[in-house]
Amino acid sequence: MSLPMRSPAPVAPVEHAPLPAPAPIAGPFAQLAAAFRKDLLLSWRSRAQAMAVVVFGATALLLLSFAVGPDAASLRRFAGGFLWVALLFSSTLALAESFRAESEQKAMEGLLLLPANPVSLYYGKALANWLQLLLVGVGLLPILIVLYDPDLTRLPALAGILALGSAALSAPGTLYAGMASQVRAQQVLLPLLLFPLVVPVLLAAVKASSLLLLGDPMGQAGSWALLLAAFNGIYWPLCGLLFSKVIEE
Repeated sequence: MSLPMRSPAPVAPVEHAPLPAPAPIAGPFAQLAAAFRKDLLLSWRSRAQAMAVVVFGATALLLLSFAVGPDAASLRRFAGGFLWVALLFSSTLALAESFRAESEQKAMEGLLLLPANPVSLYYGKALANWLQLLLVGVGLLPILIVLYDPDLTRLPALAGILALGSAALSAPGTLYAGMASQVRAQQVLLPLLLFPLVVPVLLAAVKASSLLLLGDPMGQAGSWALLLAAFNGIYWPLCGLLFSKVIEE
């Protein structure tokens, strides 16, 4: 005689509590420091690429000296302008390289999902790019001294102009490098976007550098340095605000 089958008791559905939203990683300054350290480590690991950027700038200085010829007075007169032309061309290589790892490994999307503050990511990368461009400019100074024989009595002031000018190149350059990293023609698009924007920066940097290398009896170099500082005061906050829109799109 078979026993009657009993239907199983209904199982009450288990209600899962909603997962809490991920909290931001530390504060914005800690995120900035972490992003800055990450980019410095990447630059150190690819230091052969950084040396190639310096060699490229030195080659540009050498070719420009050939264009002027053996006239020592003309070489000294154009030394300041040629220094910034070489640094500008070298900056496109350095800035494009700064986003290569993120674009190849899709790391930027992962950083934004952590979630990390895009503004902190921008300033960390822009500061690392500024330091790299400043080192490239300092590395080009010995080549400039050998080829153009400029006046070196105001070399510390020239280093200050290099710091201001490279910062004014790094801020918009980092923004446009992030924008150009999302397309295939990055090496072509980045100069087309960057060069028109930094023309006022180049004019001020070339004028200040030329005055320091040739002599500044009227004390005009300080005014051009203040103009460079003003450009930095505009570019750095504005590009930091726009970076999140560029990355999200």
